[in-house]
Amino acid sequence: MKEDFFKYQAQTTPHPLGLEVSHAKGSYIFDTTGKAHLDFVAGVSACGLGHCPPRVVKAVEEQLKKYLHVMVYGEYIQQPAVEYSKLLASFLPAPLETTYLVNSGTEAMEGALKLARRVTGRSEFIAAHNAYHGNTTGSLSIMGFEERKSVFRPLMPGVSFIAFNNVAELDRITTKTAAVILETIQGGAGFILPTNGYLQKVRERCDMVGALLILDEIQPGFGRTGKLFAFEHFDCIPDIMVIGKGMASGLPVGAFVASQKHMQLLRDNPKLGHITTFGGNPVIAAAALATLKELTENHIIEDTLKKESLFRASLVHPLIKEIRGKGLMLALIFDTPEIANTLVLEAAKQQLILFWLLFEPRAVRISPPLTISEEEIKLGCKKIVQILNNINKTVN
Repeated sequence: MKEDFFKYQAQTTPHPLGLEVSHAKGSYIFDTTGKAHLDFVAGVSACGLGHCPPRVVKAVEEQLKKYLHVMVYGEYIQQPAVEYSKLLASFLPAPLETTYLVNSGTEAMEGALKLARRVTGRSEFIAAHNAYHGNTTGSLSIMGFEERKSVFRPLMPGVSFIAFNNVAELDRITTKTAAVILETIQGGAGFILPTNGYLQKVRERCDMVGALLILDEIQPGFGRTGKLFAFEHFDCIPDIMVIGKGMASGLPVGAFVASQKHMQLLRDNPKLGHITTFGGNPVIAAAALATLKELTENHIIEDTLKKESLFRASLVHPLIKEIRGKGLMLALIFDTPEIANTLVLEAAKQQLILFWLLFEPRAVRISPPLTISEEEIKLGCKKIVQILNNINKTVN
C-alpha cells in the first residue's frame, strides 16, 4: 500500500510520515500491524471528540439510510442542515445568526471575502503577517507568509499585512478597507494569543472606518480553547466568523456565519453570489449537528482548561522554552528547529503522534481530542519528557 500511496496519490511534502492506518477509535489510531498510536494531534484539530465518536457515527448511519445528496446547496429544505444552522445560532451573539455551509475552511474563507466585498463595496483587505487561512487562491492571497505563496503569483490584488498584536499599525485600516481578516489565535505562526485588548482595538478601528472584521475560528473553534469559540475569551464579536476543522468530528465541512441582512446580499444582484454543490450535505450536516450537541450538552469544553493545566504541569523540561496557546491548542517552543523535528520523529517511533506548525519551525503542536483522558495525557507527556531527556544528553 505504501508503494501505491507514493505512486498514485498526490503528495504535499517530500517526506510524509507514512503511517498505514487500519482503524481509529477514541484517542488512538491503529496501524495495519495492530499497533496503537496515541494521538496528540487529532487530525490537526479536526477530531475534537476523538476518532469515531459514537453519537456522531450513529447520526451519520441514521442519515445514510434516509438520503445522501439530493440537490445543490440552498434549493431544498433538508432537516440536518436547517437544524444545525438554527442550533449554532442559539450559541452565538448578534449579528452572527445566519450560516452558509460549505465543504472546507478555505472555501468558507473565500465566501467570507466575497461577502465582505459585497457588503462594503470595497476591494481592499488587510490580514496579518504569518497568517494562515487556507490554500485556495483567495485564502492564499491573505496568507502572511511569502515563502509559501510567491511561486503562485499573481494572486488577488489589494491585500496588505499588519503585525498581529501591534496596535500602532491599526491606522492602516482605512475607509478603503473592505475587511480585516485575523485568526482569533494565530495558528501556523505558533499559537499566538491576542494580548492587551488587541482584538477589541481592531474591532473599534473597523467600526470607525466602516470595515468588516472577519475572524478565522477554523482551528480554535468548537471548544478547543475552553470556549465554544475563541473570540468569547477576548470580548470581540466579528461581523463574519469562519469555521471548519472540528465542526463535524473529522468529516469535510466549513461555514461562514454573518447577519441575515448581510448574507441576503449573496441571493441577488447577482443571483448565485456564492454557490456550492455539496455544501450542506445532509450526512455531513448530521455529523456537525451531533458534534455540536455533544460539545454543548456535556462538560467537554470546560474540561479542556483543566486538561490544559495538566499538560502544562506535566511538560516541564529545560528544553521547553515556552508553551503557547490556550486550552488544547498548545505549542511547545524550543530553541532550535532541530529539537522540534527530532521530538516529532522520535515520538512517532514510540507510537505517539505529534506534528509541526506551518511557519514556526521551533514549535511542536499538541492538539489532542478534547475527550482525551488524564491517563492518556500523562502517558503521552511522559514519553515527550523521556525523549527530551535523551535529546538533552546529545545537546549537552
